[in-house]
Order: sequence, then structure tokens, then C-alpha cells
Amino acid sequence: MEALRRYDILDTPPDGAFDRITALASKMFNMPIAIISLVDKDRIWFKSQHGIDGVEQIDREPGLCASAILSKDVYLVENAIEDPRCLANPLVCGEFGLRFYAAAPLHTHDGYNLGTFCIIDKKQRYLSREQMEMLEDLASIVVDEMEIRLASRNSLAKSYQRIAQLEKENNELRKS
Repeated sequence: MEALRRYDILDTPPDGAFDRITALASKMFNMPIAIISLVDKDRIWFKSQHGIDGVEQIDREPGLCASAILSKDVYLVENAIEDPRCLANPLVCGEFGLRFYAAAPLHTHDGYNLGTFCIIDKKQRYLSREQMEMLEDLASIVVDEMEIRLASRNSLAKSYQRIAQLEKENNELRKS
């Protein structure tokens, strides 16, 4: 949770860069749904979603992302209705009708999984090894984008601190 908070990304407005990546994934994999999710303490928040307009988060409990972030590799459910990991999941058994789920963890450079980049369908699907690698690459691009934004915020904060310090020193010189 501390690593996730460091990025200060939860509950931020929609972002064109992330939205373009989920739209691209939907096209690349021919999947109706692509999501960049971040797993918070009690919820799974969607930084970007393609194909499920109006849904910003779900409870952590029914979400497959909470399980997927525990994996180092792509978490793959090719037919959820037959997968023992999903039998009690309301997203599978309920009205939504989830059948296919593949997620690559959003793995930070210092070893934390913050969420997932996932693709979803309401019918059984399969991924090749090459497609799983592409999903992992997309997840890495998302993390790189988050790292760039964090570095920019940190640089900007240091610049403001330095400006404040110089202004203080300048004011002290004027008083002397």
C-alpha cells in the first residue's frame, strides 16, 4: 500500500495516455475490455478502462486483480466457468458473465506489484505465449509512465523548494 501511495495516482482524473494504452490493448487482442487497475486496501480502482464505461472501481473481494497481483507472471483464466479459482466469483457467476481474464502485474522497479493490466471477455479465449509477452510489455509501459510522472513530480517539488530557499536567502541579503 505504501508503494502505491508513493505514486499518488489513486482517484486521479482520466488520462489520455493511459486511455490510449487500454484502447490499443483492446484492438491488439481483439478483446472488448481492457483495464489498468490498482489494488487498494479495500477496492480495485481503475485508472483506465476500455469497454466498461462508467465503472471506476469494484470491491477488492470479487475482483480477480487482487489475486493476479500476487503472481509474477501473467495470471490467465481461459474459461472462468470451469476454473476452480473463479467458481464462486460473482463476476463469473453473476450478471456480468466474465469468462476470460488475463492480467499482467504492474510491477515496479523496486519489486512491488501495484495492480494489473488486464484484458477481459465474456467468452472463452486463449492467449499464445507471444500475446502474454505483449500483455507484460503493455504493463511495463504503464509502470514506466507512472515512474516518469513520479520523477516529474519529485523534480518539480525539489525546484519549488530550491526557489523558496533562494527567495529566503535573497530576502535575508536585502535586510543586511
